[in-house]
This record gives sequence, structure tokens and C-alpha cells, in this order.
Amino acid sequence: MDNYFIKSERLGFSTWGKEKFPFAKELWGNINVTKLIDSRGELNDNQIFEKLNAEIENYKKHGIQYYPIFLLENNEFVGCCGLKPYDLDNGVYEIGFHIVPNHWKKGIAKESATRIIKYAFVDLKANELFAGHNPNNIGSQKLLNKLGFEYIGVEFFEPTGLNHPSYRMKRNTTFNNT
Repeated sequence: MDNYFIKSERLGFSTWGKEKFPFAKELWGNINVTKLIDSRGELNDNQIFEKLNAEIENYKKHGIQYYPIFLLENNEFVGCCGLKPYDLDNGVYEIGFHIVPNHWKKGIAKESATRIIKYAFVDLKANELFAGHNPNNIGSQKLLNKLGFEYIGVEFFEPTGLNHPSYRMKRNTTFNNT
């Protein structure tokens, strides 16, 4: 699989299609991932397919999605990272990343987010990025701070039913990509 439209040092970014359902199931079928992003907990195949279709529709309508990411060295699926519409009239996108648990704490989220930040500001000419995380996900909180996001308060996130700490990064922000 070498149809990556963007790459970082170790990662290739692809796009979701229905044929990638096995990867979607590996990610969103894992309770350790979904407990942080969806109040339903462990998702069944129909619910996973709904999430996959939502990503496909975002790409059709807006040209963005939480792109599936793979290791360049062996094409192993490691999760997704990308953008969703947030306030497109004002050039604001939401950044997000979901990593399969066996690749946690390997720098995948940081590397993929750093590359997507560059893509958003350079290629898409975004004015600002928004990010939020489950209040129980300390790893995401630390990563957003490391990347240079500024805390702006809490925002209710319907899929979890929780108020998520929320952040922003403006285009002029120099983010730490080391």
C-alpha cells in the first residue's frame, strides 16, 4: 500500500473507503479506544460502519477526514489522524487522532498530529485548529500542550456526554515539532 497522499518520517496517510472496514474495526472496535471517544463503549460492526461512513462523507463533502495512518516500513495500520469541519466559514478545523493501543506511547500521535498541523496550515490555509479530549485522557492533554495548543475552556461533546477540555492553535503559532 503506497497510495499515501502525505507522509511523515515514519507514517503514511491514506483515505478511508469501505474496503478499509477491517482497519476501522481494529481501531473503533477496541474498547480501550472507544471508551475515550464514545459513551456507547464497545462498538458493534454496525456502529463501526457508521463511524467509517461519517469519515467517508466528510471527505466527499469537505475533502478532509481522520485519515487512516500506516507505518511506512511495513504498511501496518496504526490508527487515524486528521481533520473535521469545526467552523469552516472562519477557516477553523478540528484536529483529532485515534491510535490503536499496541502503538500507544511510541510517538505515533505526536508525529501524525504534527504532520496534520502542517497540512492544515500550509496546504489548507486553515486560520485555526480546535482540539478537545476526554477529561480522563491525560495522554491527549499532555500531547496537545506539547504541540503548542492553548487551553480555551470546556466544550460539551455529545458522543461522550462529557465536557471536554478544549484547545486552539492559531495559524501564526509556532508549534513544537521536536
